[in-house]
Amino acid sequence: MLVVLGMAMLGAILGVLTARKRNGSGADMAQYAAGYGIAFALVGLVISLILVRMVA
Repeated sequence: MLVVLGMAMLGAILGVLTARKRNGSGADMAQYAAGYGIAFALVGLVISLILVRMVA
């Protein structure tokens, strides 16, 4: 679970930085943060499932 949350936070931060670099408004930053956060959370979920399968 921590992997998923960590990846979601990392994605949100990268999304905000990407929108800021492209001179986006606050709404752009929020949308990029949500999109990147969801995408990174899905990647974190896959990593978490792989780790659980390997350990158990």
